[in-house]
Parts: sequence; structure tokens; C-alpha cells
Amino acid sequence: MLEFDTEPREPSALAKALRAATGGAEVLPPAPEVLDPVCARALQAVSAPLMVHDGEHIVFANAALQRLLGYSLAELCLVPHYAWASEASIEPVKAYGERCLQAQEDMPALECEALTANGSVRHLEISASRIAGPHGPLALLTCTDLSDMRHVQDSLLNVGRVMYQILENNPVATFVIDTEHRITHWNAACVQLTGLAASEMVGTNQTWRPFFSEPRPLMVDLIVDGTVTHEEEMQKLAGANLRASPGLPGAYETEDFFPQFGKNGRWVFCTAAPLYDTQGRLTGAIETLMDVSRRHAAEEELKRHQQELETLVAERSAELLRSHQDLDAFLENASVGILCTSKRQILRCNKKFAQMFEMEGMSNAEMAAFNYFPDADGYKAMRDMAVPSLRAGQSLLHEMELRTAGGQLIWVQLIAYPANPGDPDTAVWWLLQDRSEVMRAQRELVNNYRQIQQANARLEDAQNQLLQSEKMASIGQLAAGVAHEINNPVGFVASNLGTLRRYIDAMMQLNSCYGELDRAVLPEALRSRIQTLEQDADFEFIEEDLPQLLRESDDGLSRVKKIVQDLKDFSRVDQADWQDADLNQGLESTLNVVRHEIKYKVEVRRDYGQLPPVRCLAAQLNQVFMNLIVNAAHAMPGQGLLQLRTESLGDWVCISVRDNGQGMPPEVMRRIFDPFFTTKPVGQGTGLGLSLSFSIVKKHGGRIEVESEPGVGSCFKVWIPVQGPSTETPAA
Repeated sequence: MLEFDTEPREPSALAKALRAATGGAEVLPPAPEVLDPVCARALQAVSAPLMVHDGEHIVFANAALQRLLGYSLAELCLVPHYAWASEASIEPVKAYGERCLQAQEDMPALECEALTANGSVRHLEISASRIAGPHGPLALLTCTDLSDMRHVQDSLLNVGRVMYQILENNPVATFVIDTEHRITHWNAACVQLTGLAASEMVGTNQTWRPFFSEPRPLMVDLIVDGTVTHEEEMQKLAGANLRASPGLPGAYETEDFFPQFGKNGRWVFCTAAPLYDTQGRLTGAIETLMDVSRRHAAEEELKRHQQELETLVAERSAELLRSHQDLDAFLENASVGILCTSKRQILRCNKKFAQMFEMEGMSNAEMAAFNYFPDADGYKAMRDMAVPSLRAGQSLLHEMELRTAGGQLIWVQLIAYPANPGDPDTAVWWLLQDRSEVMRAQRELVNNYRQIQQANARLEDAQNQLLQSEKMASIGQLAAGVAHEINNPVGFVASNLGTLRRYIDAMMQLNSCYGELDRAVLPEALRSRIQTLEQDADFEFIEEDLPQLLRESDDGLSRVKKIVQDLKDFSRVDQADWQDADLNQGLESTLNVVRHEIKYKVEVRRDYGQLPPVRCLAAQLNQVFMNLIVNAAHAMPGQGLLQLRTESLGDWVCISVRDNGQGMPPEVMRRIFDPFFTTKPVGQGTGLGLSLSFSIVKKHGGRIEVESEPGVGSCFKVWIPVQGPSTETPAA
């Protein structure tokens, strides 16, 4: 199928006739040889399609016709001579062929349609001539294929129609003139823009009329005249706004305001270009008129807004400049160090930062190369803390110790935040404040607080010890009072016993004298009564036992007197101030006071040395001895041995209290002098005995030494200076 063939149709009459003639046979009979072979070869050599028929069938068709119709000669010879024509052309072709056989002269040409074997339609022009054949006249038809020409004509016609529609329906006002300056096209947009109808303008050469009040050439007129070859000459004739169009060679454009268009006039953008035919000859010119009033209004508005924006930008720029200057002044004169860093480089720092780190006069590169961290661990800890926060767009608050260029360590508070939270890798701002003085004050405050806590603890210990001392003083006063109260009846009991011993001696002597009397001279009744009384009273036993009873009573009174004296010596109520005292006597008195704690389970061995009088508070030292002796007794659950030893060594005296009890492990020894520490069950010990003893000995300027071994026993040695402490303090 050729390029310009029409679409296939139903099977042609030739195809139908061929099927009817062959009956569907695949082998066709050979074509008849009607023409002379020489004539047939001559016709075969002709390039134009041609055929010969006898008025009924085709008797010859050259190769050009066979290619045109798509049938072989054998097929064409089997069908009527008009069978190849289309349905509308069959009758005209049939009549044309018959007239040719009857006419003597050449027939005029006939246009018709042929249906090819593939069903496409070809437009043909046929010319018929009558020729003589061996059996009668024949018709020679020469065919000219008009299909391509017809297609071109139809295409040109369609193009013309399309161009007209494009011009007419184009929303851009457009008009066309020919070489005579006559207007050939004036579309609807031109009518709407200028207000002049196409009937008024088409055919006239008054192109200036819609635009000017007097004749004046337009761009299309100048292009058609062809008298202008330079843009400068064109501008002289058409205005200074005229310029060559950058998109089309030979075209020009201009823009101008026309007050007669519309209510308030309109800005129109005009473009003119030459029109040429296929041979390149100038056939006219076309000009477009585009209403750009809105664009001009928008441009004016844009200019106004631009001016306002430029004014606003200038004002904002001035404000930003002032703000920048203020910010620079603030940064430079800030009371804290300010630093801006990016990729381990210092972009900016203020004067306070340089002063803080002793870097006045150093460049940013030198500052960046300095190691501010005292050690690698500090740098790593800071980096591990800062990097996640800053990359997350968050700020960082941290305090740490940093190093200055002079090697000084300062305590710095750092506040860091990314300059752009959306891209924290750009830059980071740092605020640094030297808080060394604050840290020192805090440390001093902490130390003071700890000292206050220690003082409170010591005060509490002192209060507890004072309470214990007051308790012991009360006990001493009570013991002294009891001793005093006991001493009175003991005195008169002892006096009465002396008197009683004299009375009894006299009575015993008198009774001896009565025994020497002769009882026989006495009356019987009296004698019997005396005998009964003697038997009942057993005077012999009384005479023997009574002196012994008196001796035992004297011994008991002596013991009571000693106990009372020991109570007095232990309490020392009459010796509450610093004075010289015999510590051996105090130790012995204390031992007598606590005898009830030890007499049934502890064997006491004394080894008292010769001691000089010691300057001391005897009652308080007796309290120390009592605590040590009682603790030693409690450390021996069974029968134990308590050894008391005193000795004088130079200016010191030493009192040793040794037991063979359970002993103490090192962890207990470290805490025995702590207030409230006790190894006794709950309710059996206050934990203040040794703590109070330690304080008393310390107040005397002495010391307590402890030796202990688990399972062997313990030994407490109390060292007291003979002359007492360097400064005596009042007794608590």
C-alpha cells in the first residue's frame, strides 16, 4: 500500500468477477495472445500503465498496469474490461470503452477510481485510442495515476483551511497584507482589540487606520516595501521601540501605548514577519498584536513593590547593621567567654575568652591548636557528652576543669548550642564562664558544712559524755550521801557496842560473884527459881559466846566504815577540783565499789607500784578505772583473772587493766572508742563507757593504749602525766 492510498474497502468487482470466473481454481489459464508479439513487446516497454480490451475482456496489460492494480495478466484477462474500476466508476469506464471502439478519433481523458487487489483506491486519468486488432477494433487505454497529485491538492486545501482557522480563531490579534499592502486577513481578535470589523479593513491598504490618526507605515508595510535593511533606519520610521526579533530572522517587534484602545488605552506588543512562497518569493507580511496592558500593570505594580521592598530592605539592612554592630559590641564586651567553632577551627572569639585562658595576642589558629583539657580522659568525656546532644540539635550545659595557656587550672561552666539546629555540623557557639571562685567557695562551704557536722557530732558526743558524767556525778553524790547517812548510825552503833561491852563485862563479873555464894542459905523457893533460870539461860554458853558476838559486830562495823570510806573516795565529792591524788588508793576504792560485779567469778591480782601524787580530777579517773574493770569482768564469761598493775615512768604513770577474756578482733578494736559502739546485746550497754573514758584521759593530757588478741584477752593501759595537762580545764 502506497503512502497516499486510501483505506482498504470491500472486495472490488474485479475480485468478485475473478473468483466467479476461476471458481476458486489455483491454476489459471494463460492469457490469450491477441496482439502481434512485436506490438505487445512495444507496449510492454512503455512505462505508463496501459491496457487493451476488445469491449468485453482485457486482452493485454503491461507490467506497469499489473503493478498498479496488483493483478497478473492472466487474472485481468478473465474479467470484464471495466471490472477494475470502483463501484462509482464502473459505468463511466464501461461507456468510455465502448465509445472508444466506435469513435474514429482519440477520446478525451476521463478521471475515475480504480480498486487495487489490496482494496485501496487509486485516482486515475485514462485516455482511450482505437486501434486495429486481428479480429476487429480494440481500445487502448493509457492510465495516469493522479493519487499523489490529488493528495497534495487536498493537503494544500486542508492546510489553507487550517491556516485560515488558525488566523481567525487565534486569541492574538493578527492581520496579513499582500505585496500591494492590501489587508487579506483581519481576525476576530483584531476586531475585538481595534473595534474595526473585518469588512471595513479587508481589501483596503489602510493598515494605519486603527493605530494612528494619519497615514503612517507599520512594520508590515516596511517589511513588504523592503526598503529598510538596517535597524537604525527602521527605528527612524517606526519609532525608537522597534527592534529585530531574536527568534525569527527578518522579523521585528515593538511595544507601544495606544490611548484609543479601550477605556483607558492599552499597551500592545507588535510582532511583524515576512511571508514567502515555496520559491522564496515575498508574498506579504503578517503582524500580531498582543495586549500586554495587564503585564504592564503588573510590571508597574512590581516596580512599586520592588521600590517598597528595596526601601524595606535598606531599612532592614540598616537595622541588621546596627544589630550586628550591637551584637559585635555585646560579644566583645560580654562578661563571659564567647567562642564559635566549626570542624575543629575557631571562627570567632571575644576578648573575655582570650583573657580567661591567658591568650591575649594569639591568633585563632594558635588558639585552636592549644589543648585546653588537662588530660585525655577529660577530652574524651566531654566529646562523648557533647557530640550526641549537638548533633541532635540540642544545647549542652556542663562544668569541668580546663587549662589555660599559662598552665593554670580553672573551673569553667560551658554552654554549647549549634548555630543551625537543622545542620549541627556547620558551627557551634560556646559560652564559657570562669567559676573557679564559685567552686572554691562551694568547696569551702562543703568543708565548713563537714566541719559543722563533725562539730555537731563532737558536740553530741560531748553532750552524751556530759550526760554520762552528770549521771556518774549524781551517782557519786548519791553514794556520798548514802555514805554520810550510813556513817551516822554506824557511829552510834559502834559507841553503843563499846558501852554494851563494858556493861556486859560488869554483869559477867557480877554473875561470877553470884555463883560463889552459898545457895543453901537461900530459901528453897528462891534457890529453885535460880536453878531453873540458870538452866534456861545457859549462862555458861552466853559467857563464852557473847564476847565473840561483840568481836564480830565490831568487825562488821569496821567493814561498813570501810565501804562508806571507799564510796567517799570513789565519788570524791569533797575533791571536785584539780588536785594531787593517790591513784593506787583510787584504783583500790574503785575495785571495792564494783566488788559485787567481780567477787564471784574473777580473781584479782594487784601489782601496785610506788606512784607519786598525780595532778588530776580523781573522781573522773575513778570512773575510767570502773569502766575498764567492769568491761574486763564482762569480757570473761567464766572464771577469769584480772590483773591490776601501776607503775611510774618518768613524768608519767601507767595503770594497766589486763584480763584473760575473749579478746577483740582488729575491726572491733578500731571502733571501741566510737560513741554508742558496743558489742553487748541490746539493752545491756550504751556504748559510751570507753568513749567517755577516752575523753577523760584526753582531757588529762594522757592516752589509752589497747592490746587485744581473740581468745587470749585484752590489756588497757592508761597513761596520765604526773603534772597534769598543760592547761587545766574545769571539771565537767
